[in-house]
This record gives sequence, structure tokens and C-alpha cells, in this order.
Amino acid sequence: MRLEDFDFHLPEALIATRPARPRTAARLLLAEGGQIRDQQVSDLVKIFRPSDRLVLNNTRVIPARLTGQRHRASTQGNVTAKVEVTLLEPLPGGAWAALAKPLRKVRPGEEIHFSPILSARVIAIEDGQLSLAFNLTGTDFDTALAKAGAMPLPPYIAALRAPDEADKSDYQTVFARHSGAVAAPTASLHFTEDLLQTLAAQGVDFTEVTLHVGAGTFLPVKVDDVASHKMHAEWGEVSAKAADEINATRAAGGRIIPVGTTALRLIETAAASGRVMAFRGTTDIFIYPGYRFRVTDALMTNFHLPKSTLLMLVSALMGPERIREIYRHAVAQGYRFFSYGDASLLIPQGRN
Repeated sequence: MRLEDFDFHLPEALIATRPARPRTAARLLLAEGGQIRDQQVSDLVKIFRPSDRLVLNNTRVIPARLTGQRHRASTQGNVTAKVEVTLLEPLPGGAWAALAKPLRKVRPGEEIHFSPILSARVIAIEDGQLSLAFNLTGTDFDTALAKAGAMPLPPYIAALRAPDEADKSDYQTVFARHSGAVAAPTASLHFTEDLLQTLAAQGVDFTEVTLHVGAGTFLPVKVDDVASHKMHAEWGEVSAKAADEINATRAAGGRIIPVGTTALRLIETAAASGRVMAFRGTTDIFIYPGYRFRVTDALMTNFHLPKSTLLMLVSALMGPERIREIYRHAVAQGYRFFSYGDASLLIPQGRN
């Protein structure tokens, strides 16, 4: 398939820069079999069944955007310069991969100070990225980062407005537990504690997994032949308990419904043998039309970028022509797109 097969026109006015309030007030496009229905996220209590199991990604987004200063002696005396840093992912040994702006003015060995208690030393610069060693670790690092950092809003939102204090809660799921992501599993942003409790009381089951979403999720596809695209790798974990829960639901005839493409990619990775197994490591699974799903019966997800790997994933689940129909409907009906936008529940033919 060609990259142009996954293109569509999206009016800029449909790019959401703030979430719906309350979260459950977001619209929900229900695509079930050959039908499309316009509903709200709050209607999930009438859609999900007691035998369903929702798979939730409990990763926690870190405030990965930092503004600091580096100090350097020069012939004119001590010089201070502003440096903007975006953390990308942790590296073996405790360092972090990061982007810096302006990169050309940063040198290996320099210290960048982000707050009175948080600083980092530049270990190396390679392929346009920094390796940073912070002066703090563990909970001390988490606490200092929470005060000094800002949420790493996706490029299409950051181009329209700057991050602010509201994003620290808006861009975090209510079940976020394990820090490490630099982007949110955005379909999960629609859930509230009340909605989760109501669904649980109705017999809907939940399984938590962890996939630390990396900045690579926003990388564009640059090859015309989709099959030759190299997917970025992200770290994830499916515990033995989570694997057993999913397998038990499947054996009982219940539906497995990942909330978000990150949860879907992780459980499909863990089900490489046809049965979900405990998994801990990195996955670079690339799902595009022709992929045979091993465990996923349906998917709750937001609306995705043109020509993106995520649009290819939902096309694999529903079929390319069906997704084109769904997205035409979403644009025509004014659904809000991307991370802070509305949601869809995609149930393929024969899975309902």
C-alpha cells in the first residue's frame, strides 16, 4: 500500500487544543459492523457488556519540557544562555535522551540548570540528540521534574498554544501509575473515576498494562511504500496476571477491547504465539492493512493524523475503505481530532 492511501483533508478548526469538560462529555463515534452512530463517551455504560475486558495503559506522562540555562566562560566573561530541552526516553545507566534548542550552542560536559535543585550534565551529542545525566534520581528527580517541567504537548497542539498548568492534569489519565511516557495514551483521557466505577459495577472487567509512549509516536512516515517503514521502539510490560486475565476472558467468549493504540500494540506483541504471554521489553510492532489480529476484538481510540502509522493501524482493524468512510463522517460532523479530541469505538464486522 502507498502512503497516499492514508491521506485525508482535515480542517485546522477540528484540531482540539483543549479537552472536553467533563471528560465524559466528549463525543463518541461508534462504528459497529456497517453502522455509524454519533454518541458521547458517557454512553459507554450502555455500549460495553458485562463480559467485556478493557485493557488500559497505566503509563504516566512526565513533564518532559524543560527550560534551563547553561553558563560558559568566554573572552567577554561569563556568558549565560537559555536552553530548551525535551526529554525523549530513559537510557541504560540512568541517563536520558533529549532534544535541545538551540542544539548547536550546547557542548559535551556542560551543565544545564533547570531549577535551584535540578540540573543535568551533557554526556554526549549524537544524531541531533543529547544524552543527559541528571543530578537527582528516583523520587527526588520526579519531584524536581514535576516542579520545573511542562507537559510535552503534541506538535500539532504546541503549534497553536503553549502548555500551561491545566495540561498537567488534562494530559494525564486518572489511572496513570508508572512514570516514563512523553506522550499520553490519549483515548484513556476520556475516562473518569466515576465512569470506571460505573462500568465495573455493571460487570465490565479491566486489565492494566504499561507502555511508555515515546516521542516517536509523532514521527511522520517518510517512505511511499508503507511496508518499508521502520517503526520506533517503546518499552512496555504485560504482567503474568494481566496475561492470565486476558486469556481467561477470551476463553470465556468475552471481548478484549484495548483503550488506545498503545495498549493494542502491546497486547498484540505479547500475543505473538497466539496466546497472550507475560512480556517485558521493547516493541516496535507495526500494524498496517494485512495484519492478522491475535487478541484484539475492538478498539477505543481518538482520531488520528493523516498518513500516520496510527491511521494505518485502525485501517488494519476496520479495513481501509471502512476507515475512510468513518473519517469522512467524522469530518463532516465536526468531530474534534487528535490528543484532546473526541473518541471512536471501532468494532469490526463479526466482532460485535
